[in-house]
Amino acid sequence: MFQDESGVSLLPSVRATWAPRGHTPVLRHRFAWKRLSIAGALVYEPDGSDAHLVFQLRPGAYNDETLIEFLTDLDHLEQHRPVVLIWDGLPSHRSRRMLDWVASQRDWLSIAPLPGYAPDVNPTEQVWGSLKSKELANLCLDTIDETAGVAEDGLTRIGSDAPLCLAFLRHCGLRL
Repeated sequence: MFQDESGVSLLPSVRATWAPRGHTPVLRHRFAWKRLSIAGALVYEPDGSDAHLVFQLRPGAYNDETLIEFLTDLDHLEQHRPVVLIWDGLPSHRSRRMLDWVASQRDWLSIAPLPGYAPDVNPTEQVWGSLKSKELANLCLDTIDETAGVAEDGLTRIGSDAPLCLAFLRHCGLRL
């Protein structure tokens, strides 16, 4: 399982687009820095037969306490199966509180850190890229709740497409 965090806001993810000749596309949005954070985990079956995405959106940023809540929910969703969790070096991942909690979860959870700044080997980064280049591309909505709905739909699209989740792993040059 690969885990990562990202965020979405009311500021649009600007992407190239098409417009009639002579009509420059213009994005009209409220300049507001309202933000949601996303925690996501790409879950792969050890034999490579299936994959899916588990995610959570929340206002504000993730910290060790909220990541522990996410991982606890993840344990229940994955029906208490043994998990090898691979994640980056975010300070919340290395905090004393997190390390103590992980030590108390050894019956189901093992942690493997990614090398120092290596987003190219974390397939969850591909999830964020797909979401921001499709559902959130050039999206100009008025409320963060509307943006959350669109983001949730996009994450559900990705999470329910096992071949896409497996393609993210292959894109990173990894295999099971």
